[in-house]
Amino acid sequence: MNHFSKEAAHTLDPQAAQVLAAMANMPSLDTMTPADARATSALAFPTMQGPKPDVAEVRDLTAKGPAGAIRLRLYRPLDSTAAAALPGLVFFHGGGWVIGDLEIYDNLCRLLANASGHAVVSVDYRLAPEHKYPAAADDAFAATRWIAAHAAELGIDATRIAVAGDSAGGNLAAVVSLMARDAGGPHISHQLLLYPVVDMSSESDSYRANGQDYFLTEALMRWFGNHYLASQAERSQWRASPLLASSLANLPSATVLVCGFDPLRDEGLAYAEALKRAGVATSVLRIENQIHGFLMMDAAIPAAQSAIDECAAALRLAQA
Repeated sequence: MNHFSKEAAHTLDPQAAQVLAAMANMPSLDTMTPADARATSALAFPTMQGPKPDVAEVRDLTAKGPAGAIRLRLYRPLDSTAAAALPGLVFFHGGGWVIGDLEIYDNLCRLLANASGHAVVSVDYRLAPEHKYPAAADDAFAATRWIAAHAAELGIDATRIAVAGDSAGGNLAAVVSLMARDAGGPHISHQLLLYPVVDMSSESDSYRANGQDYFLTEALMRWFGNHYLASQAERSQWRASPLLASSLANLPSATVLVCGFDPLRDEGLAYAEALKRAGVATSVLRIENQIHGFLMMDAAIPAAQSAIDECAAALRLAQA
């Protein structure tokens, strides 16, 4: 298993340190109600993001889900034509299954579309605690199936559909890949997992090293998990902790991004190693000097753009 060693200590990115200093003067999300946490996030994240990049098309859609309509948002990259069948990327936002929505992730999806040349479809799955586990996973899988079934009318190449997500969204991308394998479809060609949650036990060395003071804290992860899951036993189920799936064989190729100052670092590395042992082609992008969530802070942390470009390059390679 790959580890970040204490001997090879890394220095926190100065812009990330500035973001953390500003956050230190704000109440933590885990001290709020879910509704207040959503409202706070909706106000805070856009202040750390740059101007919305132009794209060729933005279209709101609706997919049929297990409990009703699922909102989607399609982004076609700048300079693409309406007639082109582009590789597709189904994107699941982060937020601990409790916060996050299409609006907060609008910038990141635009950046990913332009950088990768993919048609990105962002999924607005149901949130906890109003909708407990596995509602988010069920919506994510239903949305992926709908997108694959309607690929032609969306201008997407059905043979080149990848899934992606950050944090809890990375969890959903990993889970959807497992669900699609077990169900015999839809075909998923790659999984892009951005500092994913893959082990709800929260017992890694990186939790102990980075569980305080780096935005995503151990207390906040516990708050997210308690809202999402109905019992302690659910933490060991593979749709909550895909690292614990009985087999990771025959899954799509994967790119896993991890950050050095992130409590989720070690589980991301462990998942990448487990995928490799199962024979899945997997690459790891290590951003040693960054914090969890930095991709959503492209104006406050300019290094986000270069990381997005790396992710885009991995997608293009996988989908070639």
